[in-house]
Amino acid sequence: MEFTYKDKGNNYGAFEYEQNGERVAEITWLLRDGVMNMDHTYVSDVLRGQGVAKKLLDRAADYARENNLKMNAICSYVVSSFEKSDAYDDVKV
Repeated sequence: MEFTYKDKGNNYGAFEYEQNGERVAEITWLLRDGVMNMDHTYVSDVLRGQGVAKKLLDRAADYARENNLKMNAICSYVVSSFEKSDAYDDVKV
């Protein structure tokens, strides 16, 4: 599964996944002072139960590592994931 990075302007970024030209999954953030404020995770019903949200979060975490950024959990999925796993400790604020 390949996620596409999107620069949405005004320091707003995302990783998205499309099928047949339709966005069916995304994770978004607002970048401020070296911190990705993770504000939204969406997975369409057609992809639910396949671990897509975790894959999106993992890709965003890799992006943070590659760019020496930190991540602030705002959306409920990211908050929950950060609480359940220590895999993101190196990128958490």
